[in-house]
Amino acid sequence: MRVKLLGFDIDTYDFESAVEYAKGISGQVVTINPEMMSNPDMIDIVNSSELVIPESIGVQLGLMIIGHKVRRIPGIEFARRMLEECPNVALVGAKPEIIKKASENLKNEIKNLNIVYCQDGYFQDEQRVLNDLAQSNARLVLCALGSPKQELFIQKAKQMMPNTLFIGVGGSFDVWAGAVQRAPKFWQAIGMEWLYRTIKEPQRFKRIFPTLPLFVLRVFREKIKGV
Repeated sequence: MRVKLLGFDIDTYDFESAVEYAKGISGQVVTINPEMMSNPDMIDIVNSSELVIPESIGVQLGLMIIGHKVRRIPGIEFARRMLEECPNVALVGAKPEIIKKASENLKNEIKNLNIVYCQDGYFQDEQRVLNDLAQSNARLVLCALGSPKQELFIQKAKQMMPNTLFIGVGGSFDVWAGAVQRAPKFWQAIGMEWLYRTIKEPQRFKRIFPTLPLFVLRVFREKIKGV
C-alpha cells in the first residue's frame, strides 16, 4: 500500500516484503528521507518511482504521526540484500578508489556476484556512461552520486533500460569499501544512526538541523489541517 506524506507517495512494505516486491519489478527505487522531502522538485521523481521505501527514522516518525505504523528500511541494508537477489550488477558513483575497493569487497562477500559494469562518479560525459550502462545488460544498478543527482541520473537511465532495477544508495559504497564505519548495532536498532554519525562528523549538523525538526513540524501541520 502507498500512503501520502507531505505530497510524497511512500510504500508501506516491511523489509522482506519490499525485497520480494523489488525482485519482480524494474524501474526506480527511492530510499526517502526528510532531507529529500524538503526539496519540492523531488515530488514528481519520487511519485513516478516504482518503489519508495522509508529510509530514515524521521520518515518513520512522520508516518506514525499521520496514523501509519511503518518500520523504516535502511537503504544500505536493502541494497545489500538486493545484491544477493540480483547477481548481475552495475555500480555507478563514489571516488575511483572507493568503488574499486567496494567492488572487490562485495565480490568476496557475495557468492556468484557478477559485477558487469563499474563507473566512478567523477565522469563528465553522462551520455557515454548511460550508453555503456545500457550495453552492460545489468539487472540491478546501484547509483551512489548523492541526492538529487543520483535520482535524476536514474530517471534517464531507466528509460534506456526497461528491464533493470535502479537504487540510489548515497554513501553506501564508502561503507562497503571500509572507508566509513556504520554506527554500532545498538544505534542502528533504535533508529539513531543519524545522531551517531552527526556526533562523529559534526559537519553534518548543519545538514540535519533544522531539516529534521522542521520536517516533523510540517507533518504536524498537515495532520491538523486534515483533521
